[in-house]
Amino acid sequence: MQITMRIRRFNPENGQKPFWQEFQLDDVEPADRVLELLHRVKWEQDGTLAFRRSCAHGVCGSDGMRINGVNRLACKVLVRTLGDSDHVKIQIEPLLGLPVLKDLIVDMEPFFDHYRRVMPYFVNDSLPPDDGRERVQSPEDRERFDDTTKCILCACCTTSCPSFWANGAYVGPAAIVQAHRFVFDSRDQAADERLKILAEPDGVWRCRTIFNCTPACPRDIEVTRALGEVKLAIQRGVKRD
Repeated sequence: MQITMRIRRFNPENGQKPFWQEFQLDDVEPADRVLELLHRVKWEQDGTLAFRRSCAHGVCGSDGMRINGVNRLACKVLVRTLGDSDHVKIQIEPLLGLPVLKDLIVDMEPFFDHYRRVMPYFVNDSLPPDDGRERVQSPEDRERFDDTTKCILCACCTTSCPSFWANGAYVGPAAIVQAHRFVFDSRDQAADERLKILAEPDGVWRCRTIFNCTPACPRDIEVTRALGEVKLAIQRGVKRD
């Protein structure tokens, strides 16, 4: 199989505007991943190509990018899912809505600023049980927020959101998913404070329920559903058993 890779390039050091560059790859297998193709381009054709990657197994979330117009993790996308002909074209560009540092690398600091804003950590100032055990939780209570514990902070959901593109001050789906994980944790004591943050003008109400975020998530989190549950919690409060 032959692959034509059309990659969005940008190098702030040479003063050029962003441009598209094509690379040809031969002898590609249908089971090859897009990350492997990027490695071939970098190692065999152009060592200046810049992109992030780490674990290469869909856990670290560092290689999020737009592949054929859809936010994906390059390490999880197989060539055969992008075409089955003898010649497949693949277009790759950086995530939208975040400043591009170089080629496919975006500045993640605005994203993590929003993440830190929602207090993405466990808060419980009461003394632990006298028997020395951990703060136990029923399977039913755990199930309430189990889905949102799977977030790997790849930014694919947030950078797929038109509301975030229009206004970078919006905290974005990923930050709300992280807040959801703690808001509905029956052991946590800061739900009201988080909900107050998310009720602000740049919080969850900027979500227009467009549903771009859910299919963009490489961990199959029901992102839009989580955002809806946070909206209801702001209106009705969080019920504790």
